[in-house]
Amino acid sequence: MTTVELKTTKILAEIRGGVGWLTINQPERRNAVSLEMWDGIADAAETFERNTDVRVVVIHGAGGKAFASGADISEFEKSRANAEQQIQYGVVSSRGRKALQSLSKPLIAMIEGFCVGGGLAIALTADIRFATPDSKFAIPAAKLGLGYEYEGLAALARLVGPSTAKDMLFSGRKLEADEALRVGLINQIVASDALQAFVSDYAGTVANNAPLTVHAAKAAIRVFEQYSADPQSSEVAKLVERCFDSADYQEGRRAFMEKRKPQFQGK
Repeated sequence: MTTVELKTTKILAEIRGGVGWLTINQPERRNAVSLEMWDGIADAAETFERNTDVRVVVIHGAGGKAFASGADISEFEKSRANAEQQIQYGVVSSRGRKALQSLSKPLIAMIEGFCVGGGLAIALTADIRFATPDSKFAIPAAKLGLGYEYEGLAALARLVGPSTAKDMLFSGRKLEADEALRVGLINQIVASDALQAFVSDYAGTVANNAPLTVHAAKAAIRVFEQYSADPQSSEVAKLVERCFDSADYQEGRRAFMEKRKPQFQGK
């Protein structure tokens, strides 16, 4: 295990067996995310992106009671009290979100308990979301009178559809895990006592797959999600071609024929 040194102890980052583990670590406040923590998220994600040993990233909340309960409202009076302050606040928080969004490696959200507001925005940056039966999801912006940035709302609407997104935003109500699964907000519900092992096993499976293939697949779906024009999809084609020309593809074919586990190197 390798520990990544960050400027805050409220975000933890470790590398274990090809998996980067990013922990939101303020359980006494249900992992509410402060500006300090947004910076830590950005630093950790950027480190994982640069590190070639990391093939997949898992983000989760400490304490088992919350993934993240939103922004740390205790900071609002001094750092988010008006539109001018919101612009500055947005500069810091958007760096964290963009660092997660721009990860070329798969990002898995392991969700326990509350996943609300800015916490849900973090979960929406993930490629895959696993949650416990007691997890709850909401964007209560309408109950606080604050605006919610387009990028996060667009991600929500693409995932659950415009009608469900409007329902969540207009009402601010909480969705229980079973409803979140039904509308496509999460991928799977896993028992609380099995979640850690399940996600570790799943992340290990992804980490052991051919990294160039996984990277190309994520890039292709990202282009699709953004409704991008053909010039960007041509970049995806290059990544796919790189897979077929790679030593990993040769190793994968050989391993399949020899009925053994492939050893991928990302080359």
